[in-house]
Amino acid sequence: MAQLAARSIRTVLAVDDDETLLAALVRSLGHNRTILTATTPAAARTLAKTRPPDLAIVDMRIGSSSGIELIRNLKSDLPNTVIALISGYLSVESTVAAVRAGADVILCKPVTAREILRRVEQGMPEDPDRDETPTLARAETEHIARVIADCHGNLSEAARRLGIYRSSLQRRLRKHSPRG
Repeated sequence: MAQLAARSIRTVLAVDDDETLLAALVRSLGHNRTILTATTPAAARTLAKTRPPDLAIVDMRIGSSSGIELIRNLKSDLPNTVIALISGYLSVESTVAAVRAGADVILCKPVTAREILRRVEQGMPEDPDRDETPTLARAETEHIARVIADCHGNLSEAARRLGIYRSSLQRRLRKHSPRG
């Protein structure tokens, strides 16, 4: 991934099929910024062409559409826009595909708007391997997300593979869900 220079973000395009998450991003990012939201890739491209964003925050799965394909299209249309991919279903393969498509920043959900902006506005660290060691809770959350992705979103199968009850998995997912 190329070195990301620090920059000021004035216009943000947020693309996700979860309208609750979009509303949280608008509340968190809306101070002194213009926030554009879209729930489909087609709407996102239309908005981006009419009002080019400094930052696009794209979910990996937008309904039945691919956020990676949207990233590829946005980078083609607007090469200077910084693109952050967020997902609760990241794997090595999807991360590589996102980087190849043009994503500048890749973050696991749950992630706060503040963390996304910090990564974009302050630039990437010189040595990304020197980031803080993840907490046990973060490692657990990432592992659960990976298992759910491997099960194609089937929570019953994911709970079986994790060796826990489905209700326990749902409780953990609620506990670690983004709150804006």
